[in-house]
Amino acid sequence: LPMPLPGGSLRRAVAVLSLSVVLSARGAAQRRPARSSSANCWSHLHPVNMFNSYSVKFYHSKALTSPYPGSYIERSQVPEDKVDWLTEWEDYNPVEYTAKSVLSGPSWADPQINDEGFSPKFNERDGEVERKSLSGLYVVENGRPRNPSGRTGLTGRGLLGRWGPNHAADPIVTRWKRDRSGNKVAHPVTGKNILQFVAIKRRDCGEWAIPGGMVDPGEKISATLRREFQEEALNALEKSPEEKEKLEKQLHKLFSQEHFVVYRGYVDDPRNTDNAWMETEAVNYHDETGETMDNLPLEAGDDAGAVKWVDISEKLELYASHSYFIKLVTEKRGAHWSEDPGPECRE
Repeated sequence: LPMPLPGGSLRRAVAVLSLSVVLSARGAAQRRPARSSSANCWSHLHPVNMFNSYSVKFYHSKALTSPYPGSYIERSQVPEDKVDWLTEWEDYNPVEYTAKSVLSGPSWADPQINDEGFSPKFNERDGEVERKSLSGLYVVENGRPRNPSGRTGLTGRGLLGRWGPNHAADPIVTRWKRDRSGNKVAHPVTGKNILQFVAIKRRDCGEWAIPGGMVDPGEKISATLRREFQEEALNALEKSPEEKEKLEKQLHKLFSQEHFVVYRGYVDDPRNTDNAWMETEAVNYHDETGETMDNLPLEAGDDAGAVKWVDISEKLELYASHSYFIKLVTEKRGAHWSEDPGPECRE
């Protein structure tokens, strides 16, 4: 039997309400330009540290795209009104798919659910593997965890290694755009200063993204954030021990200062399935004076095809939910985002 959702009827009511928000938002997005896909004032209405998975359903759309990344597998089509698990759908018959790279048994992947000796402890820390979700308890049905944001048209794990949540960390390193004299550059329409962030071009899909990656078993999020930035944006894996030590010293000031947790929770990712999904903690490290990052040579490494400083605005088209995370940073820093301010936001 499925494990009951925590919170009882109140949680169920929130879910139903949230789904109506989702559907109305999606419908509106189809009628308006793409800029409206992130609801105005959304981060003011909902706390940034969103632990409630139902809030995050607003972003469950990339997890429905076909074909599945790196394959010719087409997802079973899921109508918008059937995404939510609370909506009964007896004829739901999703495609089963787990990539060969996962089935080959790499160290970062779980065995198949029915493999002998594999009995994962879902919704808790399982040895060194964190199987708790940032979105709260998730349902486990027939031994398989169920995506808290709804149906995706695909079962199995796809390209993801873990059954249930697959934890990532996304370091958003920012600075102010400056002219040759060192003065901050303001946007000509809004008058707000323009923020820049370090972006990488992903090798797998060619999209620009935050230079993040997966949390290793037993690793603290803070260590993952730092490690991933060094590997992806500074090519630390190819550096000599002396060069690595120098990078560490330069980055220490940036990563040890006060930082801003932008988001914690479910990520609408094209790799998500009914049984495996991405979650992340996105953290903003801001170089206010620009002095720290000026002395660091950006160099693409690991999964990155290219790396550069990118001016932030709503025109950015980034991987998965990354544009939303970047938007939250501009709101926090009072930086430029959109030439169309939309309805006035009140904190």
